[in-house]
Amino acid sequence: MRTLLVVIMCGEMLVSLARAQSPPRPWMLMPMPAELQPGSGQLVLDPSFSVTTTGYTDARLQRAVNRFLNQLRFETGMLPLDMNLVRGPAATLVIRTGHASQEVERLGEDESYILEITSAGASLRAPNPLGILHGLETFLQLVENVPSGFVVPAVSIEDQPRFPWRGLMIDVSRHFIPMEVLKRNLDGMAAVKINVFHWHLSDNQGFRIESKKFPKLQKMGSDGLYYTQEEARELVAYAADRGIRVVPEFDMPGHATSWFVGYPELASGNGPYAIERKWGVFDPAMNPTEERTYKFLDEFIGEMAHLFPDRYFHIGGDEVNGVEWSANPAIRAFMRAHGIKNTDALQAHFNQRVQALVNKHGKIMMGWDEILNPRLPKSIVIQSWRGQQSLATAATEGYRGLLSSGYYLDLNQPAAQHYAVDPMRGPTANLTPDESARILGGEACMWAEYVSPENIDSRIWPRAAAIAERLWSPESVTDVDSMYQRLEGTSRWLDSFGLTHNASYDPMLRRIAGTDDIRALRILADLVEPVKDYTRSKLATAEATAATPLNRLVDAARPESAAARHFATWVAALLAGGMKPDTEAQARTLLARWRDNDASLEPVARDSFLMQEAVPISRDLSALGAVGLEALDYLDRGQPSPEQWRAEQLARIAEAEKPQAQLLLMIAPSIRRLVETSAGSAAPTTGK
Repeated sequence: MRTLLVVIMCGEMLVSLARAQSPPRPWMLMPMPAELQPGSGQLVLDPSFSVTTTGYTDARLQRAVNRFLNQLRFETGMLPLDMNLVRGPAATLVIRTGHASQEVERLGEDESYILEITSAGASLRAPNPLGILHGLETFLQLVENVPSGFVVPAVSIEDQPRFPWRGLMIDVSRHFIPMEVLKRNLDGMAAVKINVFHWHLSDNQGFRIESKKFPKLQKMGSDGLYYTQEEARELVAYAADRGIRVVPEFDMPGHATSWFVGYPELASGNGPYAIERKWGVFDPAMNPTEERTYKFLDEFIGEMAHLFPDRYFHIGGDEVNGVEWSANPAIRAFMRAHGIKNTDALQAHFNQRVQALVNKHGKIMMGWDEILNPRLPKSIVIQSWRGQQSLATAATEGYRGLLSSGYYLDLNQPAAQHYAVDPMRGPTANLTPDESARILGGEACMWAEYVSPENIDSRIWPRAAAIAERLWSPESVTDVDSMYQRLEGTSRWLDSFGLTHNASYDPMLRRIAGTDDIRALRILADLVEPVKDYTRSKLATAEATAATPLNRLVDAARPESAAARHFATWVAALLAGGMKPDTEAQARTLLARWRDNDASLEPVARDSFLMQEAVPISRDLSALGAVGLEALDYLDRGQPSPEQWRAEQLARIAEAEKPQAQLLLMIAPSIRRLVETSAGSAAPTTGK
């Protein structure tokens, strides 16, 4: 226990500092319901808790209630034989369902529910099982541990989503993600009311689904890492049980190298082709001028259409550079003969042909921004990765669309930045009511260049819950402080669904340290974040590939440092004159610990090659801790800091703010603010 004591104390101090400056604890729900009215009292949860269903019921609803009871037992520690699904109206929770859902869930089905809880009991009502699924998750989030036991506060909730399409895309091509990892993420999605799993199944680096008609796709294009059709059916059923639609994506005509390994005749170049090991945009593309391409795709789409029951079928369509097309004399001749002016128009020709095939097999085609073309029917759906402008353009031209720009989880942006992105802001804010109705919602995207089964959960959660709230809750729900308070509770709650965004952290740090003593490393790791956007590849000393190990500190560090954010909150309160007097001692203890941490980390770093790149960052942390303490001394004395001292410290901070080992030391901006404020009379006293 001593090995973790310092780390635990450090975390507790930061939380204590943040709470000292925070508003009262909000309702710990995410996403926030459309309407919530607090009641009086609370419903006690004990072993006598029971559930009954009335009105319509089916096997899926019964399974959902059983999962709910199991989850409630887990959250409360009640014995497995306690808490029951019973017959009759005398149950603690009465579930009333109006009618069946569609056999295959449809976009725009009613997902509303009404949850009412009093000290005497609870009722959950919904038009169909989808609403019941959502209401059960809300009930679970309300469970509290109070002095009198486990309770649910009295409340009345009327809830429905703002947007019908609330998705999460997971790329399994660049790094293969096993079934058990996908399933636990589906559980997390259901918990926060995300209702579409966009399964990115093919790209240059791998073709990940079994085709019985074209077996060389997976046999030669996947390194043996693919899902069987039986596994795909299993995942589709697993998702449907949780109210989640599964939309497959097969990228074409570009991002398709893995197709050509087994079927080079589909390509526009001469080959030979091999699975791509690097990241980026590559030249190979399907040949849009050969009838055999469309004959192949007709059979393939038909096969996949039977495997995936959802009405939507994603063809990708992004980042086709046209290099192979322009280099092929036969393709150039085809373009001249058919009056096709450029490669963009050639892709539009390809998309027209593919859309007809998708429609033939009973599906609705969707793709990324690049497929938008007036030659395509208005039934298609545009997924925007380039921003609200392309979404607005599509809507004004009569096309439906959804937003992913601003929701790229792989770019390691803070939850607040994702939370500020709204499908109906910016260029889309001025659409007419009819045009606005064409904005279906949005999808978070988890591209997989730098994720593995070990760390993918930490890249998705808990930030995906903030995006889920933006797409479910009313547009007026925008309080960032409230969001972060609830996000921290949601993160811990999601642990109970088997997600490993928290659980995988310490094991990864132990591997890096080469020892169980990770006290010093964790103090450092808690204060760093991976670099943002696409900077990681730009800063790499060697080009990353699919074979590059993901075992460094940048792979273990969380995308957003809660510790640095809490410290920034404290500094902001101090500089605004709002700090409580009893918190400075805790802040000084933290700064001293950061100052002294390098001495503890240094002997560990000597014995682990994975630690070597962290040494300069550790030294910067030590320097920043010392600078922060000196700045507080000047603030305490009400004495302006010397100009030369400030210049020296700001130069030191500027160096610490630079990326090292593809990491950012996130307390640097807060230390900078302390030093700058120490300059003169405007600096507030700390209350010491």
